[in-house]
Amino acid sequence: MVDNLFRKEYGNIVSFLTSKFGFNFLESAQDITQDTLLLAFEKWKEDGVPNNPKGWLLTVAKNKAINFVKRESKSQALKTSQLKDQDVFTYDITLHQQIEDGMLEMIFRCCSNSIKIESQIILVLNILGGFSRKELASALVLEEETIKKRLYRAKKKIRENDKLFQTPNIEKSADRLNSVLNSLYLLFNQGYNSTSNENLIRKDICTEALRLTQLLSNFYDKEYRVRALLALMCFHIARFESRIDDKGAIVLFKDQDRTLWSRELINKGIVELSAASEGQILSSYHLEAGIALQHCIANSYESTDWETIKHLYLQLYNFKSSPVIKLNLAVVEGITEGPKKAIEILEELKNKSKRLSKYYLLYASLGEFYKQLNRNEDAKINFKQAIELTHNQKEKELLLKKINE
Repeated sequence: MVDNLFRKEYGNIVSFLTSKFGFNFLESAQDITQDTLLLAFEKWKEDGVPNNPKGWLLTVAKNKAINFVKRESKSQALKTSQLKDQDVFTYDITLHQQIEDGMLEMIFRCCSNSIKIESQIILVLNILGGFSRKELASALVLEEETIKKRLYRAKKKIRENDKLFQTPNIEKSADRLNSVLNSLYLLFNQGYNSTSNENLIRKDICTEALRLTQLLSNFYDKEYRVRALLALMCFHIARFESRIDDKGAIVLFKDQDRTLWSRELINKGIVELSAASEGQILSSYHLEAGIALQHCIANSYESTDWETIKHLYLQLYNFKSSPVIKLNLAVVEGITEGPKKAIEILEELKNKSKRLSKYYLLYASLGEFYKQLNRNEDAKINFKQAIELTHNQKEKELLLKKINE
């Protein structure tokens, strides 16, 4: 409970402190937040969790920040005028006034055009999710050194001119919306397929991404991409209870108990996807939600409309030719056309894509298809390589089980 609270509140505290003391206070806010959470961990271990843990964390963080600013009051970057004890600053008809949500406002600020899109995403996940460089490297299939450099450059830009990261007017925020949606999408994915050591699913992260997307849809009700992303999240969250068994082990999709799926969330997803389809613009979120819908409405794994799913994946790959999408397409090809076809595509991806050559799911998929052909030594080699590349203990256990089989 405490670990989940800390992970969720990390972004809230950083957002709160930067709204009080300025966006160029970001790095100090992150340091103070970490100190606050460490203090809470030590104190709560002895005294127990307080009645209002969130309030406790915000109060302690705020007091630490005020003391820090007082000590650094001679700095040009931090002025004593920033010590006003007010909850909300005033802006000129900004998104901040409209949405009244610090986390969502922080995402819009991080998605400034003054830094590259790939750095925006890393900045958002680092600030709001508290993800380490190692976790980000695994989630985004990038080198850890690349993550480090992009974070450094983005924060350097903030230190040099935080005015570039002001909250945009509601009319001018549309140019950032694509990056904001991508950030929420990746935040959700990091919770849905966690790269942490123990938990396969971080429900707290997924539900927070869902909450922020729902909030966003309230202000962009004619932005059908938002509704499509909301539908996608609903379809995935609906299957949460069936993905892990009572012993904490991963349950493969074809073996999941569909009676555990949330019909309420599936129906909400259908409503959102239907509303999203009223627009004239097709997005990747529409296609991914369409794929997830096919899984959710099938009565069984065997009765799933795999041909429709393959068609949607082909559209998605034409929409954005990501090697990860090609990997998913290869898996579907393996179901519809047999394991040999999947292996052919996956082996080509392994040789041609430097990014995927270090992605554990590529080797896990190859291992599975070699296993189906009874090429057990090839299957073992790929499963072992997948074990080397994943940091998640539950995934390692599943792969070891496959090797033993």
